[in-house]
Amino acid sequence: MSSSPLTGDDLLRTLATLANPHRLRVVAALTERRRYVSELARELGISRALLQLHLKKLESAGLVSGHLELSDDGKAMKYYEVTDFAVELTPRTVAAAARTLSDRDGKEGETGR
Repeated sequence: MSSSPLTGDDLLRTLATLANPHRLRVVAALTERRRYVSELARELGISRALLQLHLKKLESAGLVSGHLELSDDGKAMKYYEVTDFAVELTPRTVAAAARTLSDRDGKEGETGR
């Protein structure tokens, strides 16, 4: 994830992605070290299929990255690691991001109506 300020759309996508307990646990686990899917699923106590859905969302938001590698016995294993990201949430950064939202006429973000 870039060190430049997030656009409103990027901020919404990042916050929405992290607004799930499974995805927070995935990021926490990957902060310790990279892991392959089966290992991570066992550790978190969720199915590989459900984990894959969460990893796909995290990867799409740029919060984790996956790499396919071959084990010593020739088995393909997908390893994931957390990317280096930082999101600063202050009233000023939220206001700056809000000014860049692509859908200014949508219902999201409306207040007092």
